[in-house]
Amino acid sequence: MSLTAIDFITYVLFGLKYLAITLALLMFILGLDDLFIDLVYWTRRLIRRWRIYEKFDHADEQRLFERTEQPLAIMVPAWNEVGVIGEMARLAASTIDYENYQIFVGTYPNDPDTQADVDAVCLHYPNVHKVVCARPGPTSKADCLNNIIDAILRFEDEAKIEFAGFILHDAEDVISPMELRLFNYLLPNKDLIQIPVYPYAPEWQGFTAGHYVDEFAENHGKDVIVREALTGQVPSAGVGTCFSRKAISALLEDGDGIAFDVQSLTEDYDIGFRLKQKGMKCIFARYSITDPKLALEQPWVLGMNRDFSQVICVREHFPRDWQHAIRQKSRWIVGIVFQGTTNLGWSRKGLLNYFLWRDRRGLIAYLLSFLVNLLFLVLVAMWLTTLLLPDAWRFQSILADSALLSALLWLNGLMLLNRLFQRAWFVTRFYGIFEGLLSAPRMMWSNFVNFFANLRALRQVMEMGDSRRVAWDKTTHEFPALTKAQRTPLGRRLVEQGLLTEAQLSEALTSGVRRRLGRELLLRGYINSTQLVQALAAQLELEWAPLNPFKLDEQLIRSVPRKVAVHYGVLPVEEDGETLILACEGPLSHVSQGAISRQLKRPVRSRLAPQGRVTLGIRYWYPSPRQNAETRKMLAVLKAHEDDEALIERVSRHQVLLGNLLQVRGLVPPTLFNQALIDFNAEQASLGEYLIERGIITPQVLEQALADQQQEQRAAYQLTEELAP
Repeated sequence: MSLTAIDFITYVLFGLKYLAITLALLMFILGLDDLFIDLVYWTRRLIRRWRIYEKFDHADEQRLFERTEQPLAIMVPAWNEVGVIGEMARLAASTIDYENYQIFVGTYPNDPDTQADVDAVCLHYPNVHKVVCARPGPTSKADCLNNIIDAILRFEDEAKIEFAGFILHDAEDVISPMELRLFNYLLPNKDLIQIPVYPYAPEWQGFTAGHYVDEFAENHGKDVIVREALTGQVPSAGVGTCFSRKAISALLEDGDGIAFDVQSLTEDYDIGFRLKQKGMKCIFARYSITDPKLALEQPWVLGMNRDFSQVICVREHFPRDWQHAIRQKSRWIVGIVFQGTTNLGWSRKGLLNYFLWRDRRGLIAYLLSFLVNLLFLVLVAMWLTTLLLPDAWRFQSILADSALLSALLWLNGLMLLNRLFQRAWFVTRFYGIFEGLLSAPRMMWSNFVNFFANLRALRQVMEMGDSRRVAWDKTTHEFPALTKAQRTPLGRRLVEQGLLTEAQLSEALTSGVRRRLGRELLLRGYINSTQLVQALAAQLELEWAPLNPFKLDEQLIRSVPRKVAVHYGVLPVEEDGETLILACEGPLSHVSQGAISRQLKRPVRSRLAPQGRVTLGIRYWYPSPRQNAETRKMLAVLKAHEDDEALIERVSRHQVLLGNLLQVRGLVPPTLFNQALIDFNAEQASLGEYLIERGIITPQVLEQALADQQQEQRAAYQLTEELAP
């Protein structure tokens, strides 16, 4: 080897030595930063363990059920989310243990596919509302949320309600069954409520998606808890965040009617600080459920802990490929580090400043971690060269003759072991021992992802010259897509089956009286109720069965309280094992089925019944105290002639519930009626009186509707008058 080469290698090793000392010193400082959080967390946990939980029992979900349901609004921005929002609504309706909520989905005028998807969802779920943003997409998430809030406020004005909480979710979120009950319990005393987010774990080799698992498990298992304890400030994660009405009102006031900063890429993060500056109460709520049936389903794995695995949280998929992860994280870095520094600056409070530093230190920490990893690889390569080529020139190790470097390396090594333990612990508690062990190799991969995300963020800011001009990169969402077949209209379906002619369909559609098409066809005698329910069942892909409302099991009737039967328009008709089958004349939403199931404390399933049969059954088995003599006389005649199917068929055609009549005549929009119906108690007042009290209709509208209903009912009375004793 030439002297020049020897000199070059010597200088390189000399430089590497001082680079190693510098990096080791900086890593030691950052390590002390992390160690401080660890010490606070475990000290706080020990104190609470021995001074609080020894004296008081852990809170369970029972207290969540005791709180009366307040109206809650879920806000979901949706750009290119075909197939995703439908699955979210289905899961929410079938799993959320709550009824008084509405979902508002923000779509864009230049995204017709997502709009059509949301329209289809709205047909099945009356509590889902489509919002079309004013500007073409994709705009920022904040801009979409502002449009959604405008729609929510209009809905409040029309429905005569006030939402107690405004909940932020993404279209791909899987919502915990008890999430809304937790928010309902904490409102209005808390102004920002954040629950943990736990990504779905990928296959073992999926390190890109897996590093999100590790980071969120530790951050939402420890770091945010310490942050809240020391400062009272909680950053929003962008999902699983609930804002109180007071908080939204304050944001609207500050923004002159605009709640979210449309130029911010991390508007949810900014809001946590804005609310804290206003003296509002923020909380990070880790609330564990004792009943596994009320927690998000998760297979039990060795190492899991119930307090962690059954916590009320949000689950979702995070990016699986390198490019999408870098895009998402660079957006976070631009929003939190660059825009956050510009918009929020620094605080006058030392502890809050400390956590602002921790939020922004990533720009330095990720670069250091990347350089440390590279230096480590260089040293390993040099060691392997010496090992594989024993006759090669040997140079003094850069670790030799430096007490400072040796001490720093030992200290950093111990803190690295602590870091690996801390991360593995929190991952294991929720995901199990296998994922906990994987968190160690994934930590190095995490450093690479974060480093290149930093580079992209720096490049974007430098190219634009201003962090607020950086464009918003939407994250691609992963969720099982729904395939929706085109639904054939009812009238066209009947024509295709040969049950109706084109002329008859045209006459029914142009009738001078506004009725549902099915009832109009029945009253004209074009079809019978069996043909109608068969066509409806095929159109809606629901099961159906004949129903004689006067031949029901009295024990089943007693199993369903009157307020449930009247409220939802259902009759208990059969049992299938533990499942109670309910007959209804129209599709019973998953939201309503879930609410009925909770009230009856057993699983339920609905099926369609021929027109008017459920209405007659409710009037017979669950009579109103205000029921008039003519109705009682008609029902007595029908009971005496319960085997006369033709008579029941003719009378059933003239049965119409007041709520249906109000909606069909256009007097009350279905969305407002369904919201109003949530608080309706048939034991306390009539539906008409309740709607007047709520301001949904006027006394004049009710009077007209009752007159129309009575006119329909008079025809039924005439059919039974001759048979009366």
